[in-house]
Amino acid sequence: MNIPWAILLLTAGLAVLWKSADVLVSGAVALAKQLGISSLVVGLTIVAMGTSAPEVAASIAAALRGAGDIAIGNIYGSNIANLALVGGLSAIILPISVKNRILTREMPVMVLVALLLWPFLRDLHLGRLEGATLLVLFVILIAMTVLMAKREMSSKKLATENTEKMDSHSHWNDKNIKSILLVVIGMVGLALGAEMTVRSAVVLGQKAGLSKAVIGLTIIAIGTSLPELATCVVAALRKHHDISIGNLVGSNIFNTLLVTGTAGVIRPFSLAKRLMGADYWIMVGVTAGFVLLAILGRRIITRLAGTILLCGYVTFLVYLLA
Repeated sequence: MNIPWAILLLTAGLAVLWKSADVLVSGAVALAKQLGISSLVVGLTIVAMGTSAPEVAASIAAALRGAGDIAIGNIYGSNIANLALVGGLSAIILPISVKNRILTREMPVMVLVALLLWPFLRDLHLGRLEGATLLVLFVILIAMTVLMAKREMSSKKLATENTEKMDSHSHWNDKNIKSILLVVIGMVGLALGAEMTVRSAVVLGQKAGLSKAVIGLTIIAIGTSLPELATCVVAALRKHHDISIGNLVGSNIFNTLLVTGTAGVIRPFSLAKRLMGADYWIMVGVTAGFVLLAILGRRIITRLAGTILLCGYVTFLVYLLA
């Protein structure tokens, strides 16, 4: 692929991403209302899993090629980009409100999961048993979130018992199916747009002479974070804070456990020493820093906090490319 075609594909990919994010947010919000659960739960699960799909695909493809540097670099870079770039831009557009529950439950889990990678990767190798362990932890977390959603649905169902007539049941189902279709279409569009963008960006990065590790930490990481970016910006513009914060936190948990675990199970791989040095601790620091900013902002990621996060991301890119 030559440079003009790469630039054209990059532009088209970004356009597909933006429209798909709009469709996904609309479907997710409607689905949450129809199921009687909070937008936060939908953001933590359905939306987060959908926007994490490119990370899963990119890291698995890299692991199959034996390119562990790109697989893990993508995970680190995506986690940093999600919180510093995506979170920062979203907060600058509109400060993000963080519910007490996510500040005291999901955010600490996000930090713990990031720290959990150290004992698994400190020997610069990820085996199938270690990958399977990460996947088991992921399943446990998802099961807990699903159980929480069921309890929420049950309590709301009891509160509204007998308020809806049977003749409205089919209409509710029709709306439900429509919302699910919007979510699926949005996810597929995000994956397609991200793929178009990443392919073109990698070509441009290779033309610029960047190393595989740097490509994984920057171009592929930013590219696979584009679904989160588009979704969170659209959610911020529509003032759906729960979708934004749920998507950010959920995506990072998914990246760390699901993406790393799946890549390790499919094919054990080794990684460069630098990825368990400064790169790893920067990822942990950004994760902890994001939580700290939410605490200091009294459960609000303010515009100042967003600016700090964005400046931190620019500094990270300078460090990588210096």
